[in-house]
Amino acid sequence: MAEYQTITLDVDARGVARLTLNLPERRNALSARMLAELVAAARWLDDEAAVRVVVLTGAGGSFCAGGDLAWMRAQIEADARTRASGARALAEMLDALNRLSKPLIGRIQGQAFGGGIGLMSVCDVAIGVETARFGLTETRLGLIPATIGPYVAARMGEAKARRVFMSGRLFDAAEACALDLLARRVPAAALDAAVEEEILPYLATAPGAVAAAKRLLRALGPRIDREVIEMSVAALVAQWEGDEAAEGIAAFFDKRAPRWAAG
Repeated sequence: MAEYQTITLDVDARGVARLTLNLPERRNALSARMLAELVAAARWLDDEAAVRVVVLTGAGGSFCAGGDLAWMRAQIEADARTRASGARALAEMLDALNRLSKPLIGRIQGQAFGGGIGLMSVCDVAIGVETARFGLTETRLGLIPATIGPYVAARMGEAKARRVFMSGRLFDAAEACALDLLARRVPAAALDAAVEEEILPYLATAPGAVAAAKRLLRALGPRIDREVIEMSVAALVAQWEGDEAAEGIAAFFDKRAPRWAAG
């Protein structure tokens, strides 16, 4: 197993792997290194026959704050080729986790925004603490939830996604359940027990049958193929190249309101 700087990966004697976003001081924001390490971890988990179930979680008080804004600013300031590479790295990370042949259970121990919602959406089931807050906050920054969009739409359905996809508003765990983003919300003290309830049935199933069933379900569900992924990459790059993204990111670092903010 490789050594990682932004994540941790442990496997217990039962074959239950815990994949943890491990930058709590940065609220587990998605950087270029974390994206690459998550792809590497997903590939290792896929190939490791001893792994039966994967639990995805975060260290500290946040599950994932979304994309690291310093990394995003670097993409905006970069040349077109670098921007496309950055957008594709995010898309490929989500694709790798979405295609994982093992069951992926989200242990959502804190807030999730932007890309964190994308990570929740590629989980087969996500259980969250009842105090957590969520939001697709990209439009507040002049960005759009582009590469996460196919997975968010697949999880919520278009009608429910329209409630939160463009407004940037925050919502609580109860609404996350109503949106089908979370399967359950529980007190923090009950989170591990709730996740264990999701793990246990898989330990009685045939691993090959689980992988085949998951593969079939993906084929039956909304289309998320290379064409759709590339469309989402192009949409993100186009937004990075516009004036609104530059203004939104600059306003964040300047600790001021962007020009479009009312009041």
